[in-house]
Amino acid sequence: MSTPGTAAAPEATVRPAQLTLTVVLVGVVLVAMSISGTAVALPGIGIDLDASGSPLNWVVAGYNLAFAAMTLVAGSAADRIGRRRVFIVAAAVFSIGFLATALSPSIVLTDVARVISGAGGAGIMAAGGAILAAAYHGAARNRAFALMGTMAGIGIAVGPTLSGLLITATGWRGGFIVFAGVGLLVAFGAIRVHESRSPGGATDWLGSVLFIAALSILMFAVLEAPATGWGGSRTVLSLVVGLCALVVFAIVQRRSTSPVLAPALVSNRGFMGWSLATLTTSIGFLGVLVFLPTYLQAATGLTPAVAGVAMLLLTAPVLVLPMIAVTLVNKGVSARVVIMIALALVVGGNFWLMALRPENTVAVVAAPLLMIGVGMGASFGITDGQAMSLVPPDSVGMAAGFLNTLRGAAEALVIAGFSASLLGLLSSKLGDATHAAAVSSGRLGEQSAGELEAFTWSWQLTQLGISILCLVLSVFVAILIRQQRRPATSS
Repeated sequence: MSTPGTAAAPEATVRPAQLTLTVVLVGVVLVAMSISGTAVALPGIGIDLDASGSPLNWVVAGYNLAFAAMTLVAGSAADRIGRRRVFIVAAAVFSIGFLATALSPSIVLTDVARVISGAGGAGIMAAGGAILAAAYHGAARNRAFALMGTMAGIGIAVGPTLSGLLITATGWRGGFIVFAGVGLLVAFGAIRVHESRSPGGATDWLGSVLFIAALSILMFAVLEAPATGWGGSRTVLSLVVGLCALVVFAIVQRRSTSPVLAPALVSNRGFMGWSLATLTTSIGFLGVLVFLPTYLQAATGLTPAVAGVAMLLLTAPVLVLPMIAVTLVNKGVSARVVIMIALALVVGGNFWLMALRPENTVAVVAAPLLMIGVGMGASFGITDGQAMSLVPPDSVGMAAGFLNTLRGAAEALVIAGFSASLLGLLSSKLGDATHAAAVSSGRLGEQSAGELEAFTWSWQLTQLGISILCLVLSVFVAILIRQQRRPATSS
C-alpha cells in the first residue's frame, strides 16, 4: 500500500531548503562509515598507545554505547529546542570527539573521546531523520528516507575500505582528523536548513538521565560479559541495576508532561511493528557481517581482501535495494508485503547459513548472503518512512531517535551476544577459554581439524539462535502492522 503523507505541521508549508537533503545524507554516511570503519584503526591504535584487550575494544564499544544511549534523548531534544539546532550541535560534537581521538596521548582519553563522538553521531542521525520527516511528505518523504537508508548502507559497506585507505595514506590519527573535518563541513552546511520544532513542553531531564543510565549500564554488562563471565558478580549486578533503572524510567515517562519517550508512541502498534522490523533485520545482518569474514579466512585460508570481496554478496544489495523497495511502494505495492518478504529473506538466509562447512565455503554462503543483503536493503528503504507516517508531526524527532536507538543498541548487543555465544560454545567444546578465544579470532593451530570442527559447530548453533530470534520477531511484526493506524490529519 502506498504511504499517504502525514499530517502537516505548520512549518511543513515551507519549501525545504536546497541543501536540506544533501546535508543530512552526508551526515548519515559519515556516521555510518565511522561505525563500520573504526575497527580498521584498532591495530594501529593498539601499537601506538600500547593498548590491548578491553581498553582497546572500547574504542569501538564506547562509540556504539554512546550512540545507542543518546539517540532517543537527542531526538526528543530536537523536537523541543529545534531539529536544525540539535543537528548542528551534534555535528560539532562529533567532530570534536574525532579531533580529540586523533590528538589523544593515551587509551583512556581515546575511549572518552570516542564516547563523545558517539553522542554526536546519535544527534546527527536522530535530528537528521526528524529534519527529513518535518520537511518532506508523501512520496517525497518515502524517497528521502530511502536515500537515507541507501547512504547508511553505503557507509556501512565502504566504511572499512575507505577507512583503510585513509589510515594507509595518513596514519590512524590522520584518518580521524579527516572525519573531524567533514563533520565540521556538515555542521556549517546545516546552517542553511530551515528550523522546525514542536511547540511547548519542557525537557524531561529526569527521564533523560534515567534512560541514558539504564541503557548504558545494560549495554556495559553485555559488552563486558564475554570477558568477565555472565555469572560474574559485576555482570549480574549491572544487569539488575540497569533493569531497575529501566523500570523506573517507564514509570517516570507515564507521569511526565514532556516525556523523552511518550507512552502513546510505544502503544502505537503500527509504529512499534515497523520499529521491530528494523530491529529484526539488524539482528539478522550484523552478526554475519562482523563474524563471517573470520570464519571464511580460518576455514578456507582466504586472504582478508578475498574474504572482503566475498562479503560484497551481503553488502552490495544494501546499496541498491532501498530505492527499489521505495519505488515499488510509491507505485502502489503494499509496504507490508514488501517488509514481510524482506523479513522472510533475512530469516531464511540465516537458517541457510547453518549449512556452513569448511568445504566449498563461499559457494555455500553465496545464496544466503544475497538473501540477507536483499532483505536488509529493502528494509532500509521503507521502515523509517512507514514508521514516521504513523506518528504525529510534533513527535518525529522522538520517533527518529527511537528508531536509531534500536539500531544502535542492536548493533552493540548483537555483536557482543554473537561473540559471547561463539566463545561460550567453543569453550565448552575445547575445554579451555583461552584456546577458544584464539580459535574464535581465526588463529588455528597446526593440528587444526578438531579446532575447525568445534568452530563450525559453535557457529552453527549460534546461527540457529539468531535465526529463531529473527523468526519470532518477524511474527510479532506481522501482527503489529496488520492493523496500523495513521495519525489524525490536522486542520
